[in-house]
Amino acid sequence: MEKIYSVSEFNRMVKSYIDDIDDFQDFYIEGEISNITYYKSGHLYFSVKDSKSQIKCAAFNYKMKRIPEDLKEGDAIKLFGDVGFYEVKGEFQVLVRHIEKQNALGALFAKLEKVKEKMAEKGYFDESHKKELPRFPKNIGVVTALTGAALQDIIKTTRKRFNSINIYVYPAKVQGLGAEQEIIKGIETLNKIEEIDLIIAGRGGGSIEDLWAFNEEEVAMAFFNSEKPIISAVGHEIDFLLSDLTADKRAATPTQAIELSVPEKESLIKSLDDKKIYLTKLLKSYLEDMKRELSIRMDNYHLKNFPSTINNYRELIVEKEEILTKSIKDFLEQKRHLFEVKIDKVSVLNPINTLKRGYSVSQVKNKRIDVLEDVEVNDEMTTILKNGRLISIVKEKIYEKNND
Repeated sequence: MEKIYSVSEFNRMVKSYIDDIDDFQDFYIEGEISNITYYKSGHLYFSVKDSKSQIKCAAFNYKMKRIPEDLKEGDAIKLFGDVGFYEVKGEFQVLVRHIEKQNALGALFAKLEKVKEKMAEKGYFDESHKKELPRFPKNIGVVTALTGAALQDIIKTTRKRFNSINIYVYPAKVQGLGAEQEIIKGIETLNKIEEIDLIIAGRGGGSIEDLWAFNEEEVAMAFFNSEKPIISAVGHEIDFLLSDLTADKRAATPTQAIELSVPEKESLIKSLDDKKIYLTKLLKSYLEDMKRELSIRMDNYHLKNFPSTINNYRELIVEKEEILTKSIKDFLEQKRHLFEVKIDKVSVLNPINTLKRGYSVSQVKNKRIDVLEDVEVNDEMTTILKNGRLISIVKEKIYEKNND
């Protein structure tokens, strides 16, 4: 007779079987931690692996179980726990009750830390080396697996945000043997295409082993030496890969790389429309203000009565002009009278006028003679009369008694 089970029945039977096997309870496993995630709920999920296999593990309420809170990718550990089977999903995992660190870092991470220190000392991570991403790229180069989900996410997100952008793809292995060389070759090749504005190199998510090509020093240096702006777009959230540190920009996923580098066309159009509306409103408001100001000015008393005001000022100017003309005329008349008075006074003293009255003036050597002492006998004397001059020689000086 056929044995037919429902899925739930079968999973319940498997769980019961596992729970009854003593070897699946209270055991230790040694290995290296991978894909570790601490949750705020208090639970811890990770995988423990060796060179050939890995097992999913869960530590519920890890803080209550003396489990370290600083476990990192690559840590070598020894865990104690039981096998658990989750009926709902048909999955088994190790339910961890305790973890002991075997060493601080796995071999790969120990090597990586040394490479990081060396590159940091040489300044390969410095912000001064980071190039700005172009604001409006027209052509984007992508280095990733041709069949991977990362490329489809990049194409889909680009078409959604700005569908006129061209995408140049260099298909490359992004994990496993030879991945490093293909990633480097892809970056170098895309750098030689002049029209490319920006390069994105990366892949989708995976275990730290899957992503390790981007932790190789040669790959990180290819990112650093890229002449075009480059984004490291590897799907992971834990820590930073070496390529993240040397690239011009780091994105947590290939999709985020497009979000960082490609503007949304609709948002740009909306922004322009909003600015147009704002400027239109601003201009309209300005014009309305100007109209109100003009209306106020048109109603202004002085403006409305400007012609009559001008006529009033014109009459005032005429009146002032007449007053000013009269004042100047009176002033000149006064000055003329004063001048004539002074002329009369001066005329009285004018010797010419004295001559006109019958008097004469005598001079010796162009000096007027007032007394006898001013002349000597035999001096040539000039006598000025009303209508001419006489030249004579002094023969004798006769003194007369003063009648005063």
